[in-house]
Amino acid sequence: MRVMSVVGARPQFVKLGPVAKAAARAGVEHTIVHTGQHYDPILSDVFFADLGIAAPDVHLGVGSGSHGAQTGAMLASLDAVMTDDRPDWVLVYGDTNSTLAAAVSAVKLHLPVAHLEAGLRSFNRRMPEEHNRVLTDHAADLLLAPTEVARGHLAAEGLADRTVLVGDVMTDVLFEIRDRVGTTPSVLLDELSLEAGAFHVATIHRAENTDDPARLAGILAALAAQPHPVVLLAHPRLVAKAAEHGLSLDQGSLVSHTPLAYPDLIAATLASRGVITDSGGLQKEAFLLRVPCTTVRTETEWVETVELGWNVLASEPDEIEAAVARSQPAPTDAAPYGDGHAAGRVIEALLEHHR
Repeated sequence: MRVMSVVGARPQFVKLGPVAKAAARAGVEHTIVHTGQHYDPILSDVFFADLGIAAPDVHLGVGSGSHGAQTGAMLASLDAVMTDDRPDWVLVYGDTNSTLAAAVSAVKLHLPVAHLEAGLRSFNRRMPEEHNRVLTDHAADLLLAPTEVARGHLAAEGLADRTVLVGDVMTDVLFEIRDRVGTTPSVLLDELSLEAGAFHVATIHRAENTDDPARLAGILAALAAQPHPVVLLAHPRLVAKAAEHGLSLDQGSLVSHTPLAYPDLIAATLASRGVITDSGGLQKEAFLLRVPCTTVRTETEWVETVELGWNVLASEPDEIEAAVARSQPAPTDAAPYGDGHAAGRVIEALLEHHR
């Protein structure tokens, strides 16, 4: 069996790691196509090295652009790649423009599509990620759901017969990296003269938080007003938008820093007193590490993190302070995101449904 994985953004590289290893163990031929959606080395190339993933077989080098231009450029390039390779499965990951472009290209070429992390829903159609994941789910032949909640969403949309519950591959890689990092101190401690447990890690990059100057200014002001340091791992999108709006990423308690390699991000999260983010992946990673999280969004796909008390939504900038200052969540041994062996189930499902 031959599988083509199409990836293009940081969260997809993380998910690719355990899948690539599981494919190798099963003797499955695996081709990796990198669209180039994330082209900054710290958001791209370094993840392949850190996670032990082979270099991509194909790199499309699409780069940035509007949603339509970026997706269209990927489609134009992917058609030729898929026509030449003719894989048994095109495996797409998550909810980015790379995900949708690969799904559409494969469907048009009559190639089977499997969607990893299927069934997640924010129910916010203003989010481009929501468009991508819904359209991909309804185009795909096999839906690999990470949670029971996701499987329920797919069933409600009439997709139960295409769905397999596999667990969350992010759990696989997080547990592996957590154990590898162990007690190694975060690089931020020495670099920024911080004390473990006395700072927050923050990431802000979504369009709804960065495109409106007033909203971004309010978020940065709320982070800057915290009574302890807040290390803002500044995504290139945030840096560009802050410069465009004339806003400083270094003010008050707020200290900007370049994005961290994935193992360093995990070490920093473990050393922090909490996370403030609008990232889907980091919400879940914080929960799995049992680090309190404040999510600067009106909704989350990872509802289990909220229901279990480890994540609080701050839909407006003036809600951030109270959310961050809340009491420590109650301990839990709940495992809604699986046992760390999801990637093996992904490959098993592809083999079982291979026609």
